[in-house]
Amino acid sequence: MLHRSSQGRVLSVSPGARWAWLVAACLVLLAAPSLARGPASVADVAENLQSAVVNISTTQTLKGTGETAPGPRGPKGSPFEEFFDDFFEEDEGGVPRKVSSLGSGFVIDPSGLIVTNNHVIEGADEIIINFVDGTKLKVTKILGHDPKTDLALLKVEPKAPLKAIEFGNSSNMRVGDWVMAIGNPFGLGGSVTVGIISATKRDINAGPYDDFLQTDAAINRGNSGGPLFNMEGEVIGVNTAIISPTGGSIGIGFAVPSNTAVKVLDQLREYGETRRGWLGVHVQNVTDEIAESLGLADPTGALVAKVAPDGPAAAAGVKPSDVILKFDGVVIGSMRDLPRAVVGTQIGKDVPVELLRDGKTVDVKVKIGRLPEDNADEAADAMDDEDNEEDLERRNPEHEGLLGLSIAPLTDALRSEYGIGHSVEGVIITDVEPDSPAARKNVKPGDVIVEVTQEEVRQPHDVVVRLQAVKRSGRGRVLLLLSDAKGELRFVAVPTS
Repeated sequence: MLHRSSQGRVLSVSPGARWAWLVAACLVLLAAPSLARGPASVADVAENLQSAVVNISTTQTLKGTGETAPGPRGPKGSPFEEFFDDFFEEDEGGVPRKVSSLGSGFVIDPSGLIVTNNHVIEGADEIIINFVDGTKLKVTKILGHDPKTDLALLKVEPKAPLKAIEFGNSSNMRVGDWVMAIGNPFGLGGSVTVGIISATKRDINAGPYDDFLQTDAAINRGNSGGPLFNMEGEVIGVNTAIISPTGGSIGIGFAVPSNTAVKVLDQLREYGETRRGWLGVHVQNVTDEIAESLGLADPTGALVAKVAPDGPAAAAGVKPSDVILKFDGVVIGSMRDLPRAVVGTQIGKDVPVELLRDGKTVDVKVKIGRLPEDNADEAADAMDDEDNEEDLERRNPEHEGLLGLSIAPLTDALRSEYGIGHSVEGVIITDVEPDSPAARKNVKPGDVIVEVTQEEVRQPHDVVVRLQAVKRSGRGRVLLLLSDAKGELRFVAVPTS
């Protein structure tokens, strides 16, 4: 029995009480590791959210080419072999046919607004939304889509209000925070997986506005467009990509942060398109050598390489060789920070910009314009100066050994030589230098470069310009989308040196 003085100090403890305290302490110690492993269960959170997460099935009519449609393949004899055969049948006899694909999405408005990835619905003739209770609704309208952030906003007409979920603040997420994904991997609708935030502000060279959340929550094919939740049941990301040599989850998945998604989706809802801010500059990274020459203590900011003559920056007096240190109060740590800050700024807003010029800081006000779609990458790449463009034109790009590659236009003769179908478009690789960066990534002659850093290429010159821009931007890898002769697509990240 415990005895206390009037001041509350323990005066004496009976033997029975000592045993009780010892048992309680042991129970606490035994329970501590289980608590450290994370939440005991996410069942209550998941149960409340599953009805708002949907499966998205699309059909697309392909013209008869005699070729196999791009798509994943199940291992022979695996439980999923029949599933893959159902959805990715061989094209026989060159007859037009419908090809189906699957993805995920989620309801953000009870009236019938659904979010998914752009790549899930791109090119679809018909889009069907499948709910967890078995209800199916046909998408009546694509309200808008944005390839740059891989987001799309769809509209259905429900008979009764739908269960909707809310966005949270992705900037509050820290590395190590628990997250939960719900989606439709390999057609297995309503699948729940749990993991943590592995990294924030991740740049995977997928586009000029990379700012992904990275997670080890299992994300597979079919999870694209589905939500990534925090433990309060708020959407803090839209699952969009994985890194995997096998096509399955290896614990490296990426989600568009909710703070980015909300801005894009608000514009798609209001305008049916994105309206991004425009500064009107080409910038490049400040290297250690440049920082030293400019008198900067650290390599920080974005070096202005070129100013668009009719752009907002030119009107405000920004000049080539200026270093942008702050934009609207946000510190620009590197070149990649600037386009992310600019595109999310309201068009027409007067923004304070802090520059370093001739060793002194200069403050200017820039009235943000609207980014023309054909200049969507301009703030992310280094300057494409006229002398360099003319030099590229004078070269013979068919024999340009960039990344250890020799490339050529995809002519009928080369299609015949490598057995490439007419559904495949791009620039063909005719030779790969042994032990080159590309060779080490298993790039082979006969592969066709379809995209470089998510930009379509149709001529060798296009490839040369994109690769040179990536090199000048200081990025260590370039993301290539390659096609084989049958049209099977794969992404390959190749070191630039």
